[in-house]
Amino acid sequence: MGITVGFDLDMTLIDPRPGMVAAMNALGKKSGLSFDGEAFASNLGPPLDQALRDFGAPEDRIPELIWQFRELYPETVVPSTVALPGAAEALRAVRAAGGRTVVVTGKYGPNAQLHLDALGMKVDALVGELWSTQKAAALLEHEARAYVGDHLGDVRGARAANAVSVAVATGPCTREELAAEGADVVFDSLVEFPEWFARTFVETAV
Repeated sequence: MGITVGFDLDMTLIDPRPGMVAAMNALGKKSGLSFDGEAFASNLGPPLDQALRDFGAPEDRIPELIWQFRELYPETVVPSTVALPGAAEALRAVRAAGGRTVVVTGKYGPNAQLHLDALGMKVDALVGELWSTQKAAALLEHEARAYVGDHLGDVRGARAANAVSVAVATGPCTREELAAEGADVVFDSLVEFPEWFARTFVETAV
């Protein structure tokens, strides 16, 4: 049937929060700057440079800090990251129906791929370093009919691509916030996705 579904990564398919706390705190210690790992991990989604600015990092140090964070990432974040409930089943549901899956994330692409490999998540394409409405470019390129995410920025990305916005309340945003932003459907977790996908895209195509 050829339907492509896009998925966000952090707090949609995976939960990297313990490692994110450790990585940001380690970056603060290494750089001599005051970074709050808990605050960072509680609002995953926005780009790393934005988070560093919010912590008051000097603008001229941000490129170096991003490089250092990415260097810490494979050994600090990847090993402690787990798949969220229903993630593997959601990806399988799309493939079982003859569809394609594409991960569109704000995360640095090589580190995103490390997560997918470590957790055995098979996707057809991965596009990194896109946030909010920027994600629409990748979703349109891959002709995604729906985009699944946990953040208000993911809802905006889906709507900018004229894709069905599927939101999961597993990240920093509440069901009410996601619905108010314009999500077409809001789930407590991806456990609910396969049945919805079958009803919405598979059964209607028969």
